[in-house]
Amino acid sequence: MPHRRSRFVARSLRGELAASLSALRHQLALPDGYPRDARAEAMAAAARVSTNPTATGLADLRDIAFLTVDPAGSTDLDQALHLERTSTGAVLHYAIADVPAFVAPDGALDAETRRRGQTLYAPDGRIPLHPAVISEDHASLLPGVDRRAYVWRFVLDEGGRPTETTITRAIVRSRRQWSYSEAQAAIDAGTAPDTLAALPWFGAARAERERERGGASLNLPETRIVTATEGDAYGLERTDGVALEDWNADVSLLTGMAAAQIMIDGRVGILRTMPPAASTDVEEFRSQTVALGVPWTTDVAYGDYLRSLDRSPAALAVREYAAGLFRGAGYATFDGELPEQRTQAAIGAPYAHTTAPLRRVVDRWSLVICHALVNGEEVPGWARASLPVLPAIMARSSSIAGRLSSGAIDRVEAALLAGHVGDEFDALVLSRRGDGARIQLMQPAVEARVTGVAAAPGSLVRLRLDAASVDEGTVRFSAV
Repeated sequence: MPHRRSRFVARSLRGELAASLSALRHQLALPDGYPRDARAEAMAAAARVSTNPTATGLADLRDIAFLTVDPAGSTDLDQALHLERTSTGAVLHYAIADVPAFVAPDGALDAETRRRGQTLYAPDGRIPLHPAVISEDHASLLPGVDRRAYVWRFVLDEGGRPTETTITRAIVRSRRQWSYSEAQAAIDAGTAPDTLAALPWFGAARAERERERGGASLNLPETRIVTATEGDAYGLERTDGVALEDWNADVSLLTGMAAAQIMIDGRVGILRTMPPAASTDVEEFRSQTVALGVPWTTDVAYGDYLRSLDRSPAALAVREYAAGLFRGAGYATFDGELPEQRTQAAIGAPYAHTTAPLRRVVDRWSLVICHALVNGEEVPGWARASLPVLPAIMARSSSIAGRLSSGAIDRVEAALLAGHVGDEFDALVLSRRGDGARIQLMQPAVEARVTGVAAAPGSLVRLRLDAASVDEGTVRFSAV
């Protein structure tokens, strides 16, 4: 479906929405500020950690013209990349923020990051994994300043396959911070630097590798809360994003797959896993595609089928069903004997979270383990000893992140609609469950469950808004 931006919440309701969002933070027991001892440790680390190649003994890679590509306004920059085409393929350098340099094992800061698990994002402000002096300054790969990084170097063949992989702890300097929209516009206009100009080739090559291994990308439109310039005005945006977002994600995906294989070969590490879909679920999904008029035939691979879908309402409903096909994502740690489940089924390969250490605590372990294994060094004892606690840390923080995201969206949706009780709306039926349906309004970008809707997924229906509670983050519709 096309990119759509809703109106913003009415000024008269902004105070009520702010109070509701604050109550959600309290309900989820989110941290308010950073503990004094952990903050002091972070300040000391920021002052102590050197970015002088001579003093640190780290490789000096500041001559590589790295750049970053992130959502507009980002300050916690985990990754910087440089991609250079060659006569046989390309060389990819991918710098990942050297967070381990700033977090002493078993210290106050380490303990607090384990308690948080990941950065949490809310419309009224994020709850960072690390204090701002680290996450938004000294460890962030900001442009024009020297920073420490783990630099992955991939030699790629013409098909985007890595033929050589190294990891070097180094000093780097990003040349520019690009937003997704800026970078995409430069690529489209033919004015992009070489790294950005090479990403369409890389994305196409990696998409073909995904097809070969049986992986599948859903590419569902994403509902995002957006903020107006006055700061307290929230709206919703449902968008497919730009192509560059997928190509940029492919760089991270390649690195995560390489990290997983390194740890499997070294027989120590942590994988992001997901079991294959149950055969009964696959057959039910196949039946739904027939009912929606977009049949998935037995002679077409699952990933190829998803890649063939257009942006029609019926195809969107298919993707919504596909989103529930793979369940049970988790983490598997090992030190010696390998886990039985080693692959991430939707990706179609082993995979590890590795490229976002500023925002996700588990990536710190992946980085230090991979660096040690690739360079023939001993894996740090603290990393081996603490591996078993990571799955529970990430499961807990991911649950909180999901509840925060859905709760915030629910409250913004209710605030957008609160002044329109009794109005009628056109909506798309996404899926049917029991006596109701999950629907998406055509405008604003609101999703809800409605009872008494008998229309098939992919159909357009007319609904009346019966109630909207900003405090509870609920809306209620009925069929007209």
